[in-house]
Amino acid sequence: MKILVLTTGVALLGRAEFAYLEALGHGLDMKGALRMTSRLGIWVTVALGFSTSTLGQDYGLGKEGFVDSKGVKIHYVTAGEGPLVVLVHGFPDFWYTWRAQLPELAKSFQVVAIDQRGYNLSDKPEGVEQYTLDKLTADVEAVVRHFGKDKATIVGHDWGGMVAWTLAMRHPEMVERLIVLNLPHPRGLIRELATNPDQKKASQYARDFQKADAAKALTPAALAFWVRDPKAVEIYKQALGRSSMEAMLNYYKANFPRGPAEEPADDAFPLVTCPVLLIHGLKDTALLPPALNDTWKWVDAELTLVTIPGAGHFVQQDAAARVTEIMTRWLGKR
Repeated sequence: MKILVLTTGVALLGRAEFAYLEALGHGLDMKGALRMTSRLGIWVTVALGFSTSTLGQDYGLGKEGFVDSKGVKIHYVTAGEGPLVVLVHGFPDFWYTWRAQLPELAKSFQVVAIDQRGYNLSDKPEGVEQYTLDKLTADVEAVVRHFGKDKATIVGHDWGGMVAWTLAMRHPEMVERLIVLNLPHPRGLIRELATNPDQKKASQYARDFQKADAAKALTPAALAFWVRDPKAVEIYKQALGRSSMEAMLNYYKANFPRGPAEEPADDAFPLVTCPVLLIHGLKDTALLPPALNDTWKWVDAELTLVTIPGAGHFVQQDAAARVTEIMTRWLGKR
């Protein structure tokens, strides 16, 4: 057993050091030691072979653990049994964004909600090159294999949606079904960036995020601006405080088009060959609905498109009950 203590740096403590920590706590058990270290301003992760842990960050929704993705630890929360469903969040978010969907899906599936690299309890490797789509999709591949599966249903929102689309195109053998929330097919999004002035304006924030010093302007409190649930606001501030601002923006630096976008050809992306459920909150001010047009041209399988007029970008929370119902019904038919 190893204790991973994270402060401003990283240190690995073995059995002897943990025994000393217990002695300092006058015989404290694990929970007591965690409380003590929390008061000292440090937090402790217990990692058993990157598979299971006692972190206190599952909020009663499942069991926590880590997956080793070529040396990068990916934190997850899992619940349920059955076919595998992997939930992938976007910006600025973490696994907890799926708190309404996870319990319902877990009635029929083994559900795994991950923290993408750079976020919350997952590792935060330095360098823009660590956040390219091939690295991000490899993290999801590692999760699927960690749970002993050859394929899974992949669910993604925002950047998680881009990861989901990309995995389905590059490794169709690993994706049984695809659910994407508020992230149009990349072919449609690039078309709109090239031809639609409204989308260009709506995406200016992404261009700003690509600037060298952009991370300096971000704070956990500012990034939690969109959280409407009063009970979740503090949870988000803490999770985003554990995240790397630079890493979050590296998603944009590594993958978002730089300079003027050019409309790609229809065959610029491989066809998606698995069934797709596409859910889009129509009040999204960052990813506008016209990008959804022609999605059927790029999916060589059954495509179900559901738009929700009253919901915004974070549709899984804005219309949590409706999204959960749509997802469970769609998955239940297959």
